[in-house]
Amino acid sequence: MSILLPGESGEPRTYVPRTEPVTCATELPLRSRVVYSAAHVVADPLRTAADAPAAVDWDATLAFRRHLWAHGLGVAEAMDTAQRGMGLDWAGAAELIRRSSAEARAVGGRIACGVGTDQLTAPAATLAEVGAAYEEQLAVVEEAGSQAVLMASRALVAVAKGPDDYLEVYGGLLRQAAEPVILHWLGPMFDPALAGYWGGDDLDAATETLLELIAAHPDKVDGVKISLLDAGREVGLRRRLPEGVRCYTGDDFHYPELVEGDEHGFSHALLGIFDPLAPVAAAAVSTLDTGDSAGFRALLDPTVELSRHLFGAPTRFYKTGVVLLAWLAGHQDHFAMVGGLQSARSLPHLARAYELADRLGLFPDPALAESRMRGLLAVYGVDA
Repeated sequence: MSILLPGESGEPRTYVPRTEPVTCATELPLRSRVVYSAAHVVADPLRTAADAPAAVDWDATLAFRRHLWAHGLGVAEAMDTAQRGMGLDWAGAAELIRRSSAEARAVGGRIACGVGTDQLTAPAATLAEVGAAYEEQLAVVEEAGSQAVLMASRALVAVAKGPDDYLEVYGGLLRQAAEPVILHWLGPMFDPALAGYWGGDDLDAATETLLELIAAHPDKVDGVKISLLDAGREVGLRRRLPEGVRCYTGDDFHYPELVEGDEHGFSHALLGIFDPLAPVAAAAVSTLDTGDSAGFRALLDPTVELSRHLFGAPTRFYKTGVVLLAWLAGHQDHFAMVGGLQSARSLPHLARAYELADRLGLFPDPALAESRMRGLLAVYGVDA
């Protein structure tokens, strides 16, 4: 049976869905790479945005994290995938961190949680205010028993005068961190308010500032997550990191070659695309564990077209496609998002995401995915 999907210009095209999912063999635990999936939150469509701490379906949200852990992936919690700064407030993020950290302990899952400054509802006036906001969130993560990811701060961009201000704020945080943290360099394609991070628009100079920070605190930095969608720049930085400091790729365009690596090293992974790709990503890394690089690439390379589609400009709305695929795959019973971001992408974009994911065999029940896609099309007045 076929389905009519709208193309980018609105014209219908015929697509014949798969009838069986792809099954991937995975040997756990994963050994050769540290792999995190930045996980989305499941909204509660029956609650209002005024509900505190946030309109989140906690049962479904935690169930999805158990799905990721079951495939051997770590969970990167309360990151931008979870709509930090785009609907999920700090109260909701703090609750998410506490609940997910407790769940991780219960099942033995790896978890790292985002530390930011998004509780600042008014513009910060001083570096001290930014630092205090970071410290408040760091305390929540450490009290929950999780590793911290120091996320990029819109407030710091707004108040910092140059590289020295970044070194001051981050240096203070690293000195007081109980355990090594993951630093996160998130580019403006993910959040335009982060342009000029590390003290200016010159990326070479920004790289030097980041490396200076790490060199001053090597025992407090587990690794650096790079989300610039620039594979060459990531490789260049990776080769200059001190021994023992990991590079975590956040490049959802070039992740297969970056995780595979070269004769000089490789990247670990902390990726939003591994949310919908969990079974395939786990199978690919498990294959790489055996030394089979060709088999790793054979599994992961075909997923890049889907990832580039989901993360296409404006990249910050990639999470809409991620949640769509979770709904189509049966991980949640609706396509609703915190802040109403299910409307952030066009119907043709969503239809293409469905088609690409189905071709990869990502849906455990292809018939369910097709039925739900038909229902979504009907909401938009499309007779599929």
